[in-house]
Parts: sequence; structure tokens; C-alpha cells
Amino acid sequence: MARTVTAHLFNSVNGVVESPDQWQFDSFGPDDMAGMGKAIAEVTDVVIGRRLWQEWAEYWPGADDPFGAFINPVRKHVISSTVDDVSGWQNSVLVEGDPVEYVRALAENGESGTISVAGGIDTVRSLFLAGVIDALTLTTHPVVGVGRRLFDESVPVTRLELVEAPTTSTGNVAMTYRLRA
Repeated sequence: MARTVTAHLFNSVNGVVESPDQWQFDSFGPDDMAGMGKAIAEVTDVVIGRRLWQEWAEYWPGADDPFGAFINPVRKHVISSTVDDVSGWQNSVLVEGDPVEYVRALAENGESGTISVAGGIDTVRSLFLAGVIDALTLTTHPVVGVGRRLFDESVPVTRLELVEAPTTSTGNVAMTYRLRA
């Protein structure tokens, strides 16, 4: 039985997913935190792009909060063609070969637990469009952002199926999609 592969990104009303730390925190409440806790509760592996891994590796190893308690011990699979050493952050392994095939094999390996694709933008986009990500959650915050979008003009028309869309008390909508079959 294949493991579930998910991704969860914060996004603005106009589709920006880049640098959510610049615009999300004033509309992140207790039920948003509970949703994040539920999302990461079953995660045993995180797939992460090099840039985000490098940013997080500088901050999270010393952080003492719920996300730090999750991300530090979890297995981190780093996608990079330019880095050859990821030993600086515990439980990090460098992805060898094609990332799409690597994540497919990881999902089929028979272990339990969810695989979460944490980013970056290009990593989530390519794995989702390749059909490797089973569920993509976009938590839309009531703000117009500035920056890169997950789906820009380079992405062809792609049909999605809405799985669920609960609204939080802060006005965020956590829309979960999958590729339409």
C-alpha cells in the first residue's frame, strides 16, 4: 500500500506563496495552528528543496517550539543538484537521481506515515504536476501578496478536484485539492 504524499502551502488571495512570513502571521489563529498540528501529526518524511532546507537548517535546529519539535527529528529528503553535503541538520538525506522517481519510490516503500513536500515552490509544483502529490492544501490568507506564485503562466491548464475547504476564525480558507483523474 502506497503512503500518502501531501503538500501544504500558505498563499495570498492573488496566489502568492513566496515568503508567507511577510504576510501570514497577523491572520494565523488557534484553529490554523490546530489544522497545522493535524496536518503534521502523521508525517514521518519531509521532502524539501535546497534553498528552503538551507534557510530552515539555519533556524530550526535551535528552535524550541511545536514546529521545531516536529521538523528536527523527522527524516528530511533534500532535493538539490548543487549541494552534496546535508549532514549539518539531523536526519537529512540528499535525494539521488530524479526527484519524481525518488518520491514515488519513497511512497511505495511499505513504511507507514505521510510524506510531506514542504517546498520550495518549484519542488511542490513539479511533484504536483507529475501526479506524485496526492493532496495539495493551499491555505489562503485574506491578503494580496507580492512574490512568486505556485502556478504561474508556465503551467498549462490543469484540472483539480476540491477535496475540502474549511474556513478558520481568522478568515483563512484551507483548500485541499488533488489532480482530477
